Amino acid sequence: MKIEIQIDPQLHETEILVRCGQLTAETERLLAALRMMNNQITGKRDGEIHLIDLDAVVYIESVDRRSFLYTADAVYESELRLYELEQRLEEAGFCRVSKSCLIHLKKIRSLRAEIDRKLRVTMTNGEQIIASRLYADELKKRLGVT
Repeated sequence: MKIEIQIDPQLHETEILVRCGQLTAETERLLAALRMMNNQITGKRDGEIHLIDLDAVVYIESVDRRSFLYTADAVYESELRLYELEQRLEEAGFCRVSKSCLIHLKKIRSLRAEIDRKLRVTMTNGEQIIASRLYADELKKRLGVT
């Protein structure tokens, strides 16, 4: 991969141009990382690729080794694995709450203590997600709840 940087004082906005012979998995991962820096992520639905604002994502779930992005009104499939999404989205306000789920901290409506130190998290879309005891303490810490 060749990287070239041109500095032009006339430009008012950073511009990134990606040139490639073909769209490879490596190129798609690079583009996904750039979109996340711009607070966007890609997701597939009905055979189309959609650009989704991170603020619209309520939670992300892994099912059968496939990752799904849930918004208030739609579900999209991501090309990235859950651990990749976790690494890239932690600074954007996402937190792992179970082996198969990340939630957007801004989209939490309420928390309720459950048996065995688990937490029931109700999201803004009404979905209820169980935070396992392994991740519940970190979630409370990130929220500033004791």
